[in-house]
Amino acid sequence: MNSEANFDYLKYMTESEDRKALLNELMTAYGKEVWNYAFSITRKWDMADDIAQEVFIKAYKNLHAFRSDSSVKTWLLTITRNTAIDFKRSAFLRKVTLTDRIGDSGGVRPSAEHEAVEELAASEMWKLVLQLPVKYRDVLILYAHYQLSLKEIADMLGVTEGTVKSRMFHARRKLSKMKGRLGYGSDG
Repeated sequence: MNSEANFDYLKYMTESEDRKALLNELMTAYGKEVWNYAFSITRKWDMADDIAQEVFIKAYKNLHAFRSDSSVKTWLLTITRNTAIDFKRSAFLRKVTLTDRIGDSGGVRPSAEHEAVEELAASEMWKLVLQLPVKYRDVLILYAHYQLSLKEIADMLGVTEGTVKSRMFHARRKLSKMKGRLGYGSDG
């Protein structure tokens, strides 16, 4: 099912009670993808949690700014990427405030979302992708995992489609070399 079609009315949204319902729908439809992308950028569970929360706060505040020239998913993933970059830039301040929260979860069972990402992170290929430099990792994740088009990726990253193609080529080549060094072979 293409959940994108369900949000066609987003561009017509005005200030109303419906905004809260829409936010809940967006979180249900894209929450896992936003969190997974934030985790792929930061590789930190707690930071991905904070980023995902911040993304939906920003989306809620900026529903009026959504333009239909991109998909809702692309819009949310762009917010996620920018928020993650901001979080990483202020890593020192974040580190200081996050250390106060260590241990607060006290025996709470991880959510199904966390377990699913853990399974994904357990796969050897995923581990290799996460070792790539950010510019290569981003294009692979956005293309292969989120199934964005080259144009959507280019728009999101602020580069040309040719740059996206080049980064994908180099990312695949680096992955192939990494697999070869680890004895996985180069198929696949």
